[in-house]
Amino acid sequence: MTQANIQGKAESQTATRQAAKEPFLPVVRELARAFQAFSAYDEEHIRQLGLTAPQFDVISTLGNTPGMTMGQLAEKTLVTKGTLTGIIDRLERKGLVRREVPPENRRCFMIVLTSEGDRTFEETFPAHMAHLKERFSKLSEQELEDIRLSLKKLREVF
Repeated sequence: MTQANIQGKAESQTATRQAAKEPFLPVVRELARAFQAFSAYDEEHIRQLGLTAPQFDVISTLGNTPGMTMGQLAEKTLVTKGTLTGIIDRLERKGLVRREVPPENRRCFMIVLTSEGDRTFEETFPAHMAHLKERFSKLSEQELEDIRLSLKKLREVF
């Protein structure tokens, strides 16, 4: 190994040690752990309701609305545009949504809950909110607001 290689390796190891000491690293780890814990708790219950998390997100977003375009739905859900079509296809096969072409704009279509989709929304949304409330009720309103503001601030950094 040449002297330049040895020096380069030592500098790389120093940079690695310094990177591991960044003060934001524990925040990143805790954020990831909190998200993993929430997702596990959230998704297990949604599966018990007969849906996937993205399907529940779409049904919950469409609930109590006259329907939305795919673009509107993509903006309001946590589902990426790339996977939204597949989710809508599966919900359509389950008889929970339908595509409608509005007469005033035949270039797009609306995603609308069917009567079965409305029934599913009426059953699953309150049940899941009650499930989440079991955990979130362990926090005070002030704690919830503090967490919300901190997460908002973190999101705005990016």
